[in-house]
Amino acid sequence: MKQLAAMLMTFGSCCLGFYSSAQVAVPFKSKTGGSTHTVYIWHSDTLREVQKDSVAIQSLFGHVKLQSEKTFFYCDSLAMNHKENFIEAFGNVHINDNDSTDIYSQYMKYFVDTKFIIFRKNVLLKDGRGILSTEELTYDMNIHVGNYLNGGKVVNQKTTVTSKEGTYYADTKDVLFRNDVVLKDPAYDLKADSLLYNSDKQLATFITTTYIRDSSGRTIRTEQGFYDLKNHRAEFGKRPTITDGSQVITADSIHFDDSLGLSTAHGNAVYKDTAEGFSVISDNMVADKKSNTLLATQKPLLILKGDEDYIYIRADTLFSGKIPDSILNRTDSVQGMAIVKTASNPNDSSLRYLTAYHHVRIFSDSLQAVADSLYYSGLDSIFRLYTNPVAWASGYQVTGDTMFLYTKNKKPDRLYVFENGLVVGKAGDYMYNQVKGNTITGYFKGGVIDYMRAKGSAESVYYIKDDSMALVGVNRVNKADIIDMIFKDKLLNKVVLRNDADGVMYPIRKVNLDDMKLRNFKWLEKRRPKTKLELYKD
Repeated sequence: MKQLAAMLMTFGSCCLGFYSSAQVAVPFKSKTGGSTHTVYIWHSDTLREVQKDSVAIQSLFGHVKLQSEKTFFYCDSLAMNHKENFIEAFGNVHINDNDSTDIYSQYMKYFVDTKFIIFRKNVLLKDGRGILSTEELTYDMNIHVGNYLNGGKVVNQKTTVTSKEGTYYADTKDVLFRNDVVLKDPAYDLKADSLLYNSDKQLATFITTTYIRDSSGRTIRTEQGFYDLKNHRAEFGKRPTITDGSQVITADSIHFDDSLGLSTAHGNAVYKDTAEGFSVISDNMVADKKSNTLLATQKPLLILKGDEDYIYIRADTLFSGKIPDSILNRTDSVQGMAIVKTASNPNDSSLRYLTAYHHVRIFSDSLQAVADSLYYSGLDSIFRLYTNPVAWASGYQVTGDTMFLYTKNKKPDRLYVFENGLVVGKAGDYMYNQVKGNTITGYFKGGVIDYMRAKGSAESVYYIKDDSMALVGVNRVNKADIIDMIFKDKLLNKVVLRNDADGVMYPIRKVNLDDMKLRNFKWLEKRRPKTKLELYKD
């Protein structure tokens, strides 16, 4: 009885334990001589005091419940060391911190002075959003921050994150993962050296080089940004790179909204399709996965790679989409070509179309062109140029109402001009070879102009030179059915009149140069992009 009375005096004058609801206040004097910290004992089945190395240890057993400020402690048993100011708890340890965070373990050591806790063995931290599991966790009750250094895992609904080290911030529900971070989600797998994850918002923030692979096999490399797992939105910064099979896109920043199927690339965006051999460069791109379209604005440039040459296309706006199934499944003939296609691969360039509008400019080594708008179909590989189109090849300018450029293996193969076709080439100062017809057809060989044919009410002006390249005269044809211009080594070699032709040969000394210009004559050399750098020239 004396021993029991002494123990009760040690813990206070209130009755302790024995399934009682009484509260006992146990003071812990600070080792530094500061204020006293009070721990309240709410319940224990049994208590006793033992001497260990001349230190009195108070022990509680069975359904133990303690409180320190707003934190409650539960365990099977615990020991309180007043000399060193710590509490050790054993078996089914559970603390509830500030009514928001629950931590479970099989062992706990609580330093009362500093309010610092060490948890070991099967540690679980729950905050109502996610579960953190590890074998050892330290927790600072002053700032509500936990740390693990020997491996841990956070499970939040269908998302799991593991790392060797981590820091948990209870007030914000953030976890800073460090060292071999792996995130697994039904939509994404992620690897990084460090990652910040908010379990409340289900928000992963990228703070180091991060590698992501989504459920479709698309891979992402980024150094900055976030992924909102709840709303399926993401933003990647610092020149991220996204690879989807043969397609690669890089930009200053890329935004995803998978719920809408939209992705946007900003700042020096570069899109490449290595299988199809083309690239798009733009300051702004928007891809719609649901409709399988790509919109490029802010100085967009399309680059088509051929065997030996490139075709560069610039416009105010570029738009690419999938050719509708209603056209792909047709078996009739369009432009002399039967259409029977299978849409097994929606990214196949032969199943797509391209539109470019306003200030269209085209450059390749063998041909240059300008127009207001352009349409290209992968079905027939034809560039259709509309509204005042102009093309240049081998020093000759071609104009007309509408122009079709047929390509083969991404090289010019044939040029066809509808209505008011006119071919002009400079023969000397203020002297121009010209061929005019209702239609103009130009034929290329190996991507180089071979000959041009004017058909229907054809007219021509051709400056004739002798073997020493001195001007002899001018051949003016006022009416012909067909006129051919034959080229050799990229230069005009001769003009051939087919069928009946009405023409006159003028000696050069009797020629009035102003009279030697056909109707609608225009010399538009200043508009020609002479290099790919001039594509952006106004």
